[in-house]
Amino acid sequence: MTTFSRLAPFIQEYIYNHNWTELRPVQIAACEVIFDTDAHLLVAAGTAAGKTEAAFLPVVTQLYENPPQTIGALYIGPIKALINDQFERLNYLLKEADIPVWHWHGDVSQSRKKQLLKKPQGILQITPESLESLLINKHQELMGLFGDLRFVIIDEIHAFMGSERGCQILCQLQRLANITKVQHRRIGLSATLGDYSLAEEWLSSGTNQSVITPKIDGGKRAIKLALEHFFIPEELDISDINDYEQYIFHLSKSRKCLIFGNNKTQTETIISSLRKIAKTSSLPDIYHVHHGSISASLRQAAEDAMRQPNQPAVTAATLTLEVGVDIGHLERVIQLESPPSVASFLQRLGRTGRRGEAADMRFVCAEKEPLLEAPLPEQIPWQLLQSIAIIQLYLEERWIEPIQPLKYPLSLLYHQTMSILAATESISPAALAKQVLSLSSFANITREEFRLLLRYLIDINHIQKAETGKLILGLAGEKIVSKFKFYAVFPETVEYIVKQGTTEIGSIMMPPPVGNQFALAGKTWEVTEVDFRKKTILVKQVEGNASIFWRGGSGNIHSKVLQRMRQILIEDMEYPYLQKNAVKRLEDARKIARDYQLNQQYILPIGKDKSCILPWMGTVAFRTLERLINSFCRETLEIKNIRSVNPYYLIIKLNKNKLKHIYPEIISLCEQRITADDLLSDAEAPEMQKYDRFIPHPMLRKAFIYDYLDLGELRQITSGW
Repeated sequence: MTTFSRLAPFIQEYIYNHNWTELRPVQIAACEVIFDTDAHLLVAAGTAAGKTEAAFLPVVTQLYENPPQTIGALYIGPIKALINDQFERLNYLLKEADIPVWHWHGDVSQSRKKQLLKKPQGILQITPESLESLLINKHQELMGLFGDLRFVIIDEIHAFMGSERGCQILCQLQRLANITKVQHRRIGLSATLGDYSLAEEWLSSGTNQSVITPKIDGGKRAIKLALEHFFIPEELDISDINDYEQYIFHLSKSRKCLIFGNNKTQTETIISSLRKIAKTSSLPDIYHVHHGSISASLRQAAEDAMRQPNQPAVTAATLTLEVGVDIGHLERVIQLESPPSVASFLQRLGRTGRRGEAADMRFVCAEKEPLLEAPLPEQIPWQLLQSIAIIQLYLEERWIEPIQPLKYPLSLLYHQTMSILAATESISPAALAKQVLSLSSFANITREEFRLLLRYLIDINHIQKAETGKLILGLAGEKIVSKFKFYAVFPETVEYIVKQGTTEIGSIMMPPPVGNQFALAGKTWEVTEVDFRKKTILVKQVEGNASIFWRGGSGNIHSKVLQRMRQILIEDMEYPYLQKNAVKRLEDARKIARDYQLNQQYILPIGKDKSCILPWMGTVAFRTLERLINSFCRETLEIKNIRSVNPYYLIIKLNKNKLKHIYPEIISLCEQRITADDLLSDAEAPEMQKYDRFIPHPMLRKAFIYDYLDLGELRQITSGW
């Protein structure tokens, strides 16, 4: 039998009516796995390859041929917009079948949710947060809801892997399987996976079933790339339009265009500028902003405008439109500065060129023109280099960052412990330990560590021990669990307040060590004290330029990207996608690299009492190096202060007689038997995730050492210096 003939009759009719000439290779391969095996399925194929249909065509066929008694398939998506989008597509496919489709998240009405609870059938589309709410608040109804669950489809799995939210999904699925006593089959979808084996391991976690990943030849895509660079004038009248803004305006003029910024400020700023130019040119306002702090109605308005056929629309977005929400025929993607990763570049590139046309992506990098007397690292165009490195790593090697699993997701450990306790209302310590520690996300947590956590939670009244010996929620714990924000494991934006005396300067995500410098509000500050409990950083103002590359809370950049950036600086290769300004800026940067002999040096003096370290290592290794210097070199090298821009450079101010000792000191330390434990002060227990404040300090220290530092990588990179 052909794959087509095995599909449900109404699906065959849908395919005929939509003039499909054939099933795509990924759809045929997925059908064969679902129809002919019991394995989990990983669908790893390029954007617009038909992954969603590859999952749903065989799943819906099986639900049609053998109708389940409860919800038969669960679809988990990373954002509400994607769920809404897939909900419309599925309803269209299933309108001739007797298979209902439901979606469940914060924007869905209570009346609609009650309908599902009254007669649970068909397919449920949900976010991890709403699924957590069901596990807690509908605990007694879970068998009626999911007792005959056959399939779980996890969309955009690269957005979940390596995060506490991804670990949360794995916990939820294991808890469901434990309750229903039936192991559902998992289907993972992604367009941007580098190492399939890591994704397969993640997808099968906590089950005994293997994962099949069909090998699909996606063919070669036509890609149009361009990268331009601009210097932004230091002093600019608010009414002036600079060349950078004018260039972006012309790139997007009269087009269906998506502009990606790496933070909300960038998206707001560029749309404000484009609106201003359009107004002065008497052109219509076709501009929108789409990010997490925008209301749902305005985000929806932006999506609707992008879907409108034959009408130009320009939307600036952050990660919220990186995932596969259907926004119609998109002509061009514009990337402001470098994307955070190769994976992100591919995801954004894939938003365009969906109808057999070439994918069209334009990079635009901007910086303030460095002063002639500026120190070396401020003369290097970091964002330009990073953009080229990311493009080249993909074009040359098809390399995508491997996603490393979290070893100690302690915030989630607290979360799932409290969630299970809230769902069951009371449970013995032994039964709670058995339930929690059987979850695959906590494979590295020992029974002794869990016992330590329970004792601590009893001490702070998050858990109480009843007279029966069973555990129940304590008063402090009830206050946490009863809030709807509890369902999410990602934090509300909790930042450290920066103060000079009693004057508040602003806030940043991650406190630098005492003595280090950072830029905020256009000035340079040195940390004098950090109060981890009050989330306050005390600073004093110091001389020096505030770096435009400072970013709080940005994601990790891989060491391979930094090392390719170094190669770009010291090689003579030309890149055909570079535009005139970018070519000139790269030439100037390469001249600087030759003048300073950066092909041979990693540490060099930049003044009578300052040295610059260009380590060319990723975020985690850079953080480890910075702590190594802070912990072991301050006294021996008589360091006065350290200013760093992770992961690009460190500037160390020290006794000028010690300048020549920096390199041998670091190399010597890397060769010694120093452990990551030595890089934390005795009182330090960094709180990195939402519920870390409820974790005993010895456990927090261990999690930071294993998940946020990497001495092995540091040693490997410095051995090549």
